Amino acid sequence: MYNTTYVKAANTADAVSQMANGGQLLAGGMTLIPTMKQRLANPETVVDLSGCDLAGIEDTGDAIRIGAMTRHVDVAESAVVQKAVPALAALAGGIGDRQVRNRGTIGGSVANNDPSACYPAAVLGLGGTVHTDKRDIAADDFFTGMFETALDEGEMITAVSFPKVARAAYLKFPNPASRYAMVGVFVSAGDGGVRLAVTGAGSDGVFRHGGMEAALDGTFSADALDGVAVDSDDMIGDIHAAPDYRAHLVREIAKRAVAAC
Repeated sequence: MYNTTYVKAANTADAVSQMANGGQLLAGGMTLIPTMKQRLANPETVVDLSGCDLAGIEDTGDAIRIGAMTRHVDVAESAVVQKAVPALAALAGGIGDRQVRNRGTIGGSVANNDPSACYPAAVLGLGGTVHTDKRDIAADDFFTGMFETALDEGEMITAVSFPKVARAAYLKFPNPASRYAMVGVFVSAGDGGVRLAVTGAGSDGVFRHGGMEAALDGTFSADALDGVAVDSDDMIGDIHAAPDYRAHLVREIAKRAVAAC
């Protein structure tokens, strides 16, 4: 065993102050607790964010703003999200299992940026904005690599905004045990054009596929993706799927996502 001090932050300012003193933020605990159990993380102080009043969903007119501590289940069951961005509600409803959805939070998922997580694909695929205690970060600038983001040391996510679009869909090929995406594709079409983000496959984590976006900007149909190349050199290879198989899945899941829009 090792000693860990538990602190329940009273508000965002308190949480940021605790971080400055070496505290590790605890949102839903879906990543931090398992890594602590495996001795891969050994924080001196764990800072619980459940008292920071960061949960909630708001329709801001042209977007949906979701507080960082909002649980997956709350996004999935929100009438506001189901009406404004139904693909986002469907994505949240397919994360993990019921226990994970009742504990995991959107802010924790986005901050962790697991290469197989679903939410990063939604943020990037919708062109969302990550709000922190210091600034607003556009999706295209936020995800910088596998488990890496543009967050500065001591910076904390407070909310994530998703613009409303004309059409959107998310589909994934899930690992049967964990429900993580072996390949997941979020596609949207709105005033800013087509965006298509891929999770679960890229060696640098979530990414946009420019070739598919260009093809769909010309003709928004699954058939438009038939001739688009997906480079297996950029794909993850592991015990679940080889890089060339993941490359094949990217195009097939993308086609199904487009057909579902």
